[in-house]
Amino acid sequence: MKRIYDYLGFEVEVSVEAHPGPADTGQLHCGHGYVAIVTITKAGQPVSCFAPLRLGEADGRPFRNKPDALMGGFSAGRCLIDDLGNPDRS
Repeated sequence: MKRIYDYLGFEVEVSVEAHPGPADTGQLHCGHGYVAIVTITKAGQPVSCFAPLRLGEADGRPFRNKPDALMGGFSAGRCLIDDLGNPDRS
């Protein structure tokens, strides 16, 4: 699964991959989770601004499902872009 989002003149590409490790699915047993692969490029330029980032939940576990991985990856990409534009942001 892959999505490309436009944000402030950048393209945030988020792809989702299955992660072989366990994720807390809220069920009695743990299932497999997902990680988000985030690539940020300036719109119209072929070179990415950062090396691709491989992300899971904030606590280090993989995401529970694909939609959570997509939104988590896009959220992280937006934060990086915001920090590029305003490095003094707190």
